Amino acid sequence: MIRRGALLLAALFLTLAGSGQAQAAGYRYWSFWDDDGGRWTYATQGPATARPSDGDVQGFRFSVSEDSGDSAKPRGAASFPVICARTPAQDGKKRVALVIDFGTAADAPSGETPPARRTACAQVSADATTADALASVAKPLRYDTNALLCAIGGYPQKGCGEQVADGKKPTAAAQNGKNGKAATDGGPSVGLFVGAGAVALLGAAAVWQARRRRHG
Repeated sequence: MIRRGALLLAALFLTLAGSGQAQAAGYRYWSFWDDDGGRWTYATQGPATARPSDGDVQGFRFSVSEDSGDSAKPRGAASFPVICARTPAQDGKKRVALVIDFGTAADAPSGETPPARRTACAQVSADATTADALASVAKPLRYDTNALLCAIGGYPQKGCGEQVADGKKPTAAAQNGKNGKAATDGGPSVGLFVGAGAVALLGAAAVWQARRRRHG
């Protein structure tokens, strides 16, 4: 009886551990960022609804990530005075500095090479969205039927937010480049810890039950 219980617990642990690893699968997509005093923060709106102000800096980064908490940030300096230095202000229009980071080779879909990171100063109407600003400087853009931004400047040529199989997710160092900082703590999946805790509790229950039957 005890042996059978041990085998069941071992099987349960492997199942839970496998589910924790499955959660590590990522998605390949363009993330959208706002510059907040020199610090990138994940945008709370999509580019189609966000309406930046004159002087704002916004960024896009193509990478593989599980969610916003582990998404790679745009690399390099992001300064409005530098990016828009050659674009004088105009009445009735606003200037938005854009940082477009196409990611690393580890982020790229099979057979594609990411273009070099670039910046642009978009001068658009005062009520323009970020999507309008991006379209003015980085065509062609590609969207899917759900209005998800799939490609900037024609990159990538195909695919849109597709899931990347387990074991294919780039490391944080690869996502951010040699000098980039990891956006994730790189720790084991929370699901794995929960699974291990459940196994420990079930193991204790099995031992208690076996002892009770032996002495009953």
